[in-house]
Amino acid sequence: MSNETGKQLLHLVFGGELVDLSGNEFRDLSQIDIVGVFPDYASAYGAWKSRAQATVDNAHMRYFIAHLHRLLDPSETK
Repeated sequence: MSNETGKQLLHLVFGGELVDLSGNEFRDLSQIDIVGVFPDYASAYGAWKSRAQATVDNAHMRYFIAHLHRLLDPSETK
């Protein structure tokens, strides 16, 4: 799936339990939850929201959306 310009805008959704809520260091890297790679921000956001809501009882659990298309092409600004 592509956006209106024909470019893929891949997004990675992942998360895990943080050591400290004020940082982004994971407690155990072997327990990182890779939710998936999504073709656009909207579908990544939906997956992120679903997983974040499912783990709301664990205050140290955090999920993130990484803009893979920006890592693959650093000149990409969108």
